Amino acid sequence: MVAERSYTVILHRDEDFQGYWVEVPALVGCVSQGKTKEDALRNVKEAIALHIEAMVEDGEAVPIEESAKVEVAV
Repeated sequence: MVAERSYTVILHRDEDFQGYWVEVPALVGCVSQGKTKEDALRNVKEAIALHIEAMVEDGEAVPIEESAKVEVAV
């Protein structure tokens, strides 16, 4: 079992879907979506867990996020 980890996620508004989609930059290919921000963020947690589970089963190293996104207003 992998220890609990934190990952930066990026939440995008999707006008066509009329909801949100979320990407996890540290876990290439790990994305999810939802009708509301809350749904999308809840769904991406499950996507992250399943993505990591698949990586472990495939014998791949699970990335540890070394940095975090910081927003700067100008």
